[in-house]
Amino acid sequence: MRIRNLFIGMFAVLVMAGCKTNPFTGEKNLNFVSNEQLFPMAFQQYDQFLSENKVVTGTSEAQMLKNVGQKIVTASERYLNANGFQGYLNGYAWEFNLVQDEAVNAWAMPGGKIVFYTGILPVAKDETGVAAIMAHEVAHALADHGAQRMSAGQLQQLVGVAGSVALSGKSEQTQQIFAQAYGLGSQVGVMLPFSRSHETEADRIGLTLMAIAGYDPAEAADLWRRMAAQSSGQAPPEFLSTHPASSTRIANITKWAPEAKAEAKKYGVTSFK
Repeated sequence: MRIRNLFIGMFAVLVMAGCKTNPFTGEKNLNFVSNEQLFPMAFQQYDQFLSENKVVTGTSEAQMLKNVGQKIVTASERYLNANGFQGYLNGYAWEFNLVQDEAVNAWAMPGGKIVFYTGILPVAKDETGVAAIMAHEVAHALADHGAQRMSAGQLQQLVGVAGSVALSGKSEQTQQIFAQAYGLGSQVGVMLPFSRSHETEADRIGLTLMAIAGYDPAEAADLWRRMAAQSSGQAPPEFLSTHPASSTRIANITKWAPEAKAEAKKYGVTSFK
């Protein structure tokens, strides 16, 4: 009982102490991994990835990617400075690289390291499509989603250990049932919804950033229609996926695009690509 209470106390302290304000939503998010801890690891992994893959350079597509990325970052800085988060980008070291790979994918690492695969460019179709993807990935980096996932994973392990300790006097069968149920329940009931919430948040933040950068946020819905068509309905059910269903994303983006345009207007942006 004493050990169980100790784990519960540790859990409570971590949750209360490990929160950081999201500059876009104003919410307190679980995060007890600092940029100082996370960024050097992310930068090293990113450099290793680039060294092991074919980075496309010197093409119009590679240059367009870098130009769009910089526009989105500039829009981010305008937003952050205007909302009292001066210096928020300290420590970020932005890179936007195009990698030769047929996968329809793009991703961001903590600290602003972003990769687009060549396979996603036909689905992006044009600069505005690239901007929609880029803004989404920049939003992941700015909202500390990587650190939040690490924090949640550590708490998931801690709770699992606490449960095992609490059942240490029970039969081996009982302990096995708990381990299996906790593993499945925490994944489907907590970690996957957590990941989907990050994707939804990045969609909404990304619309604002692309609008401030001068790109039409309504075009993001068309991007996701093309994504859905490309996947040919092969995506898993939403509750078993790390991402929201395409239909959910399209509906959300259609609803949020006018809000993003209204926000961009505060920065003098009234026409969009």
